[in-house]
Amino acid sequence: MAHIIVVGNEKGGAGKSTVSMHVATTLARLGHKVAALDLDLRQRSLGRYLENRKDFCSKAGLDLPMVEMHELPEIDPASLQPGENIYDHRLSAAVSALEPGHDFILIDCPGSHTRLSQVAHSLADTLITPLNDSFVDFDLLAHVDQKGESITGPSVYSEMVWNARQLRAQAGLKPIDWIVIRNRVGTQRMVNKEKMERAIKMLSKRIGFRVAPGFSERVIFRELFPRGLTLLDLKDIGVKQLNISNVAARQELRDMMKEVNLPGVEISI
Repeated sequence: MAHIIVVGNEKGGAGKSTVSMHVATTLARLGHKVAALDLDLRQRSLGRYLENRKDFCSKAGLDLPMVEMHELPEIDPASLQPGENIYDHRLSAAVSALEPGHDFILIDCPGSHTRLSQVAHSLADTLITPLNDSFVDFDLLAHVDQKGESITGPSVYSEMVWNARQLRAQAGLKPIDWIVIRNRVGTQRMVNKEKMERAIKMLSKRIGFRVAPGFSERVIFRELFPRGLTLLDLKDIGVKQLNISNVAARQELRDMMKEVNLPGVEISI
């Protein structure tokens, strides 16, 4: 059975697709068979990323590790029972078809609340939630007081994850391993950064998630997208000497993958 990784956050701009692409291609580079589903049926950032990669490698004659991109199958509405949701069946059919032949299935969710995203979260063995280091983004997980020092209650996304956990428990499945990745953390020691660190630490104990380091804000990620490349591909395409920023970004990827700690994965990148 494939291990299902869901990358989710209902707020856009948190770096979900960048994290998805790097996690998936890292696993492929380590020899695992990886399939991907992009549930943002309109924007398809991950889907476009992988299409760009395939096209670039074909034109450049490169043999880089690949992630298999799959579409959701169509379901005949006439086959549904009263009250059944067609999106539930489309996602379930896709996962069922991919599970036997893959080690990992990575599902990239849209930056909004959709039925597909809701169902995907209930399927997650590992849930990765990228989060910008800002109380604007933190509000998706929990509400805080005006000083940013005390948590006053969970927010909409945390409640959705809680519901997904309940569904898995009722089905007798393993609990979701939930990891919040802190993206775009400032390098300088600032009051907001320290408050965010305390708030996330408090919340992790309260609602049960692990915290992992993410990516800093770097131009390289925007430059890699048109060719479908990741930080690990640079040497393979002829970049002989990485600049300091690229070296730091590669180390961030290593640290993130080690902290995510997926089953059966030894980080040797």
